[in-house]
Amino acid sequence: MKLPFGPGALVAAAFIGPGTVTACTLAGAKYGYALVWALVFATFATIILQEMTVRLGLVGRKGLGEALVSDGVSPVMKWASVALVMTALALGNAAYEAGNLSGGALGLRAIAGTGEGAQRMMVGVIAVLAAVMLYFGRYKVLERILIALVLLMSLAFAASLLLVRPDWGALLSGLRPRLPEGSLLTAIGLIGTTIVPYNLFLHAATVRQRWPAAGKAELREAFLDTRLSVGLGGLISILILCTTAATLFGSGIAITSAADMASSLEPTYGPAARLLVGTGLCAAGLSSAITAPMATAYAVCEVTGRQHGGAAFKGVAMVILAIGSVVALSGIRPVTIILIAQVANGLLLPVVAVFLLITMNRKAILDGETNGPVQNALGVSVVAVAILLGARLVLRALGMW
Repeated sequence: MKLPFGPGALVAAAFIGPGTVTACTLAGAKYGYALVWALVFATFATIILQEMTVRLGLVGRKGLGEALVSDGVSPVMKWASVALVMTALALGNAAYEAGNLSGGALGLRAIAGTGEGAQRMMVGVIAVLAAVMLYFGRYKVLERILIALVLLMSLAFAASLLLVRPDWGALLSGLRPRLPEGSLLTAIGLIGTTIVPYNLFLHAATVRQRWPAAGKAELREAFLDTRLSVGLGGLISILILCTTAATLFGSGIAITSAADMASSLEPTYGPAARLLVGTGLCAAGLSSAITAPMATAYAVCEVTGRQHGGAAFKGVAMVILAIGSVVALSGIRPVTIILIAQVANGLLLPVVAVFLLITMNRKAILDGETNGPVQNALGVSVVAVAILLGARLVLRALGMW
């Protein structure tokens, strides 16, 4: 039976990386189930934005980068778009890649039961695997690999939650939006780790490769893929948070990464818990180590007029992977890299989302598939919440909120 997954699985693979695992782990350990609502909001918001990119790719036959520099866009917008892609995405994804490789290495260490001395060797293993897949893998092969990794993560983290038996009443209470004292940064991290700006570029580009011709049937199939894949990714995030909340919230155990969660569960729940969490973290690291360079390559090639899949595309992907590898091997603590990238992502999101909303209202690109009033209202709501959270973070840092 054919699984209803496609490019949407790449989106899920991209945002369920070590950053998500770490952010959800810390959220559950520090605040219990109180921030489940942030993940639910982020999942629905991601579906809203990613469905827009599906229409852009299938109907407009353009990637987001191409749309931002197409005819009819003002020179100021074009230069702003190029600057955004080249700085925020290229440099930002290099930082993400370091976190992806470091997080994947932590997962391998949890599986093998090795100490910090093996970290660099494990980073090298993840980097080599990602390099081979990015350089030699065709799109269809990479899509299948990433679908398999997303399903593996789902099974690993679902099994982990079944081992620890969560408090379902407390979980349901976590659906009510609230911010416990000191949780703002964590809430922004949870949202930023799910609604990933570079996924907007990745998705619009890959749907065109999956569906060369666009019709009503292809749109329905792409929307179903998006809803199922992103929904599954959001569920994985909630599983991770709930596993940590059920076992570590209020325990007094110091947690700095998902690997710490794996080792802390072992004394109570046995080696299976460590292996399950380690497997999920390793799959998350490898999948994101592939998708971050891919997304950067798509975006950079689009705004510079280069061809997808060519020498320039592979070159950009390899450069991002190489920079990430150097940073990951430098000895910087992985959790620091991951969390800084996630918070920056949450602050960057409104900028990219505004660009997308402007593009989705251009009839010259989308003809009869431009945003309607409801879609615009939903998009504006997502942007407004992201701006509010980001503004509160900045003002609070200045002592004004």
